[in-house]
Parts: sequence; C-alpha cells; structure tokens
Amino acid sequence: MNTLSGRRTRVLAATTATAGLLLVAACTSSDDGGSGSKTAAGGVELVKGGQLTTCTHLPYPPFQSEIDGKVQGFDVSLIDLVAGDLGVKQEILDTPFENFKTGAFLNSGSCDLAAAGMTITEERKKNVDFSDPYFDATQALLVAKGSGISSLADAKAKKVKLGAQAQTTGEDYVKAQGFDPVSFESSDAVLNGLRSGQVKAVVIDYPVVQGWLKNKANADAFQVADNINTGEQYGFTVKKGNTKLLAAVNKALSDAKADGTYKKLYEKWIGPYDASVASPSAS
Repeated sequence: MNTLSGRRTRVLAATTATAGLLLVAACTSSDDGGSGSKTAAGGVELVKGGQLTTCTHLPYPPFQSEIDGKVQGFDVSLIDLVAGDLGVKQEILDTPFENFKTGAFLNSGSCDLAAAGMTITEERKKNVDFSDPYFDATQALLVAKGSGISSLADAKAKKVKLGAQAQTTGEDYVKAQGFDPVSFESSDAVLNGLRSGQVKAVVIDYPVVQGWLKNKANADAFQVADNINTGEQYGFTVKKGNTKLLAAVNKALSDAKADGTYKKLYEKWIGPYDASVASPSAS
C-alpha cells in the first residue's frame, strides 16, 4: 500500500506494551544459544549473539500468526532462510506496528530487522532501509454472499457501510474514493466486524482475504466482490545504513526465487503461485 501509512501495508497504531520474544525457528548454528559473538556469517552484526531478532506485529495471517503455539507464516519462513544463511536462529518480537514506520525498534537495538508484510513507501524509506520487494500486494473487497454488492463502485453507489484496518493503505485508498470507513484495529477485528454486521463490506490486503477464505466457514459465508490493484509491494526493513544485513536478506530472497524455495513457500502460505510475484520490481 503505497502511502505513508501503508501496511504491510499497514501502520497499526497500538499502545499495548511490547510482548516477549517468541522463538520460532532453530537453524544450524555453532553459537552458544545467544551468549556468544554478535557477529554472524558475512560479518553481519546482530543485536543479540546467536540469533536474528525480528520485529513483527501479530496477527497478520498468512504472513505471520501464532499457529499451534508457534509463530509461523510466509514472512517467518523467508526470514528463517536469512537466519540459516547467517548460521543463527530466528526469534520474533511482537511489537506495535506504528514503530515500523519510524524504525524505532531497529534504532533502539531491540531488533535486527522488521518483517510484517510492510508496503514499501517513499515516506518510510526516510527512516528505514527496505529489502528488494518480495511480494506484490493488492486490496480486496470482501462481502457476505448474497449481499448484492458487486464492486467498490457499487458499494459507494449503494452507500454501503465499509470497514478497513486502521491507518493502513487500504483505509487511505477507500477514503480517497469518498468513503468514510469504520476503522478496526487489527485484521481479525476487520473480519469480526463483517461477521457481526457492523459493516457490510471490508477492504483489506488480498493475501489476508485469501487466508480467511481457506477456512470453509468463511468461504461459505463470504466472497471477494472486487480486486483492487494499488501497485503495492512488500519489503523487509533494517536500520538505515545496515548494508551487510540488507545484503544478506536480498541474497536469501534471490536464492529462494532461483532454487524454487520461494514458490514452495508461496504455495504453502498464500495460495496458487503467480510467476509475476517471483521477480517484482520496485514501484
């Protein structure tokens, strides 16, 4: 979502305290569990020895969410590849999404990188350095089956009460189209707002909708009425000037696309693979 507040396109304003670290992956390593050298393979400096600390904001399926007591998802799997190349393990720190825009947790030394389905924007580039794009993202209009809503334009003409996730590029987009959307704090709250009838339609990242519709109950009740291409692309971020870690992230992404790992992870977490996402160009 290509605006200042785009999420993972989203810039979720949150006031909750930072949650604890969650170990999500263990990669082959000669470290001593975190108390050893902070210098990983390739001379990459880490905030904690023996681990790659990733800031994210939960939940945001299929990119990151807790499944069976473990944080998993597309972003998690891709950063596991980076950690593996560095010879360390990945640990995830759940943080307010607002901090991703400013790079606060990167600058404070709390995290090495941020992975949260974030849209690359010029405004955000002022505060953080983005990896190469790893995912082309679009928005989707989700409605209840039988609603009679056929498109975003139709929803506007019918003065439908619309929902969106707070401070996201999806919300920005529908406001620009003349809507006054109901704002929900999280993606889960967006879906619950539609389920409960607080709103008659919602606009949110299409991959999120894909994840929702994998659930049979959701698929039986809801359908995508419109796909909206806003030209958004996701990237991972590091502290400005952290060139060695950025290079390691970009190399892992490039290798994964070349050897088929990216495709396998995409199909596992997102859905049917579109080759165009394998080599996106910065917008």
